[in-house]
Amino acid sequence: MVEKEQKYEVDDTFVLPDLSAVAPASGRVRSLPSVTLVARLLDTVDLRLARAGASLRHRRGDELPWTVKLPTGTPGVRHEVSRPGPKGQPPPELVELVTALHRGAPLAPVTVVRTVRHAHEVCDRAGTVLAEVVDDRVTVLDDAGTTTGGFRELEVELKAGDRELLDRAGAVLREAGARGGSFVPKHVRALGAAAQAEPDLVGPAGLPSDPSAGDVVTEAVRKEVRRLLAHDPLVRLRAPAAGGDTAVHQMRVACRRLRSDLRTFKPLVRRSWARPLRDELRWIAGVLGAARDAEVLRARLRRTAGADPLDPAAVDRLDEALAARQRVAHTAIDEALRSPRYLALVDALVLAARAPRLTGRAAKPAARALPKLVARPWRRLSGPGGVDGLGPSSPDERWHAVRKQGKQARYAVNAVSPAVDTAARKLSRALAGVQDVLGEHQDAAVAAETWLELAAERPDDHELAVTAGRLAERERESVRRMRARFPAAWHRATRRRRTRWLP
Repeated sequence: MVEKEQKYEVDDTFVLPDLSAVAPASGRVRSLPSVTLVARLLDTVDLRLARAGASLRHRRGDELPWTVKLPTGTPGVRHEVSRPGPKGQPPPELVELVTALHRGAPLAPVTVVRTVRHAHEVCDRAGTVLAEVVDDRVTVLDDAGTTTGGFRELEVELKAGDRELLDRAGAVLREAGARGGSFVPKHVRALGAAAQAEPDLVGPAGLPSDPSAGDVVTEAVRKEVRRLLAHDPLVRLRAPAAGGDTAVHQMRVACRRLRSDLRTFKPLVRRSWARPLRDELRWIAGVLGAARDAEVLRARLRRTAGADPLDPAAVDRLDEALAARQRVAHTAIDEALRSPRYLALVDALVLAARAPRLTGRAAKPAARALPKLVARPWRRLSGPGGVDGLGPSSPDERWHAVRKQGKQARYAVNAVSPAVDTAARKLSRALAGVQDVLGEHQDAAVAAETWLELAAERPDDHELAVTAGRLAERERESVRRMRARFPAAWHRATRRRRTRWLP
């Protein structure tokens, strides 16, 4: 579940205003009886969860008393996951969801928050709850039950309403004297300054006006480490990523981009540091790969089969076979993410984002040092072992090799483009077009082989064989179309105005 809310600070003299202006026409505001909520927060000794904007709590009286809340990158919006379980034993599933934050450190109670809540539901004409406005009086207790502090706050949480309603409620509360409209979780306020310190994971902060090559390396590493670890809990939950993508895909892309960046920046990073990190990233990307392949093939099956009538039962049997592969792949992911090896990788990634191990050459100005590094993957892509000599009759394996070279070149250009000539951004966009063509080519080629392979596993299923054959024909036609489109896409990428910055 995704939780969207805003919080406002008020003092004891604040009087909650009439909330009827928040409700839509013909709607109403329904006041609920007050309740007392007692939440016990767990964290590491150094408050790793709280500093990252996350929490793991047990709240007495809830049907599902254990809850993890995870930041999404958008203030006031969090992933919320609740599970049953006894008071003293957090469910292992929830502890695993915050692995990227606690990194194996023990979790123990750090504070108790008792809240007397007065809630008001903003409803539409049909009685649907659009938002909930709550007036919370919070008492902070230590583990022995002694009061250590307290505060009062208002909270507006969206239910079935939209962002406009959230803003309207905020305007009404601020006009009455409420302060803020930002988002600081209760337990963070309760824990004080230590909980508001910087998180262990250092995120990208933007480049200075005249960056060094090392500044660019650091920014690239931080960007991909953040992406990888942000999708860790979503992969465990089988939840989608932002923008309709899958979490498995995003986490795998982060692994591959970070590996590629470490390769591109090889002269700028210490070999003894980068090589083990690249090896472990290759391992986890490989584990994610089987599940991602199944995702792509299942989506492609329905799209290809929808082009014209096919036996729907045969298509369903193909999908069932792919779903079985996907379940096996997800089991392998779960095992990997629970392993000590992955825990060590997470720790290494957090350290890498904090301080990449750079060589003396990283101190050179980015605009002077980086184009030479990008020129290497570009030459591999454009040279005799790459696009040069690639033709319509080249085998699928040759096209796939060029695709991998193109991806390496594009990742390299993306990593350096913020610090070099604007032509780099144009080249990056053009290479994205090249990758679209090569990616579709590879997906079609793999799909054609897969449909025939699945049919061969059931030699007595004649309807399946016919359907798989027709699907394979369509995929090979897509392969031919992509080969025909490739020269134009490549020509756009190689125009002088896009490559002039490369030595």
